[in-house]
Amino acid sequence: MNLTLAAKSQLIKDKALELGFDLCGIAEANFLSEEKERFTDWLDKDYHGEMGYMANNVEKRLDPRLLVENTKSVVVVALNYYPESKQEDAEAPVLAKYAYGKDYHFVIKEKLNALLAYINEEIGETQGRAFVDSAPILEHAWARKAGLGWIGKNSLLLNRKLGSFMFLGELLIDMPLEYNTEIYPDFCGGCNRCIRSCPTDAIVAPKVVNGSKCISYFTIELKDDITEEMKGKFQNRVFGCDICQDVCPWNRMVKPHSVEDFKPNPKILSLSKDEWFAMNAHEFGDLFKNSAVKRTKFKGLKRNLDFLTE
Repeated sequence: MNLTLAAKSQLIKDKALELGFDLCGIAEANFLSEEKERFTDWLDKDYHGEMGYMANNVEKRLDPRLLVENTKSVVVVALNYYPESKQEDAEAPVLAKYAYGKDYHFVIKEKLNALLAYINEEIGETQGRAFVDSAPILEHAWARKAGLGWIGKNSLLLNRKLGSFMFLGELLIDMPLEYNTEIYPDFCGGCNRCIRSCPTDAIVAPKVVNGSKCISYFTIELKDDITEEMKGKFQNRVFGCDICQDVCPWNRMVKPHSVEDFKPNPKILSLSKDEWFAMNAHEFGDLFKNSAVKRTKFKGLKRNLDFLTE
């Protein structure tokens, strides 16, 4: 079957939606020249804090052809994770919404590998790899280049229908395809609610986040004690932070996802304030065994809980 590049690309996008993804776009793999100065400046200002891995493999982050040899196309997918239900106790420590259900890394990667298998079976033989937030890839930049949305002032990808509560994933393949050529318009306008609402002033300029001041950094990435200057600024956040997303007008009308794996663990949502603070290591392991929260381990969660009460 001799398919055109356009036909191949459409088949991939259709299959991605069939697999449950909400968006799929394709960009040509090349050097992200417009991102180079922005990213290196971000590193020079130490906005990555103790996330030393961000300073590794800079050239690979800017050019996926160095990450996976012979890469021609970057297939980018997005999956809504906005939950229908929220935590029940208004006084309980707050968990980022992306951690309500099963760890997204496994869910997205399984779907991406299924998409890669489909390409090989139905479209043509190709070599490639699937990535989900675990490799030197500037995923927001590639999502924008693939036409999935624009970069908001909080540096997250925004889409008019899905807002920003989206997981992203990428397939780097050696198959030439038809590429997106239209840049999604920036619909943030003069709004700066995300900047004004960040309690730690982590959004230092439109589209520039000082990662070392972000609540997500302190509660997940940081391994040492949380600095005293942050005392009283977390707004009860214990793992991750959604504040800049919660205030975004583009998230007002977002519909809840329908992904079974992302459905919240009822036990987690029903935890009372007292139950959070009384949690032991065994209960932590049982509650969060399939959740992204396990990344912080019980020691990290306990540190975060203690910081909220000290």
